[in-house]
Amino acid sequence: MLLKIVSVGDKVLRQKARPIKPEEIQNSYIRDLIAYMRETMHDAPGVGLAAPQVGQPLQLAVIEDKAEYHKNLSATELKERERVPIPFHVIINPEIELLTPPGVSFHEGCLSVPGFMAVVPRSRTVRVTCLDEHGKAKTIKAGGWFARILQHEIDHLHGRIYIDRMQSETFTTLENYQKQRKP
Repeated sequence: MLLKIVSVGDKVLRQKARPIKPEEIQNSYIRDLIAYMRETMHDAPGVGLAAPQVGQPLQLAVIEDKAEYHKNLSATELKERERVPIPFHVIINPEIELLTPPGVSFHEGCLSVPGFMAVVPRSRTVRVTCLDEHGKAKTIKAGGWFARILQHEIDHLHGRIYIDRMQSETFTTLENYQKQRKP
């Protein structure tokens, strides 16, 4: 089932999401929400989706960066971004530690701010401690684009959107961004 992705201006995107109790993780509501979020993320398509983006103020996000999403990027762009395929992940109640300063800047977009992009500085490497979809504790050490995705999705769980961190002079429509990328 596809869920409605809420857009910037919806109050749920600006509130801190509540942690999910470990005993809630295996209930059918959370399990179904994870499945529906995965389907919605793929349909969009996107590389991450946080529960607040589908109107649920819960500390839950799904992430997956499929190889097929890389087909329009050159080898140079993939290397610059340190972008490789990322298998499906569920992160619940994540805590993030920035292991490097937020000094790596690239354009980002967001399913809740459709049609726009801007340059956002992010940390190159992060460590995230969280629970997975089975309620098991896990630690993710990520670099490059995976670190960027984690920071973006975890921001959503704290009521922040990439436009809060963007270099405002770089804010552009997706159409203009694509025109600028063409040789």
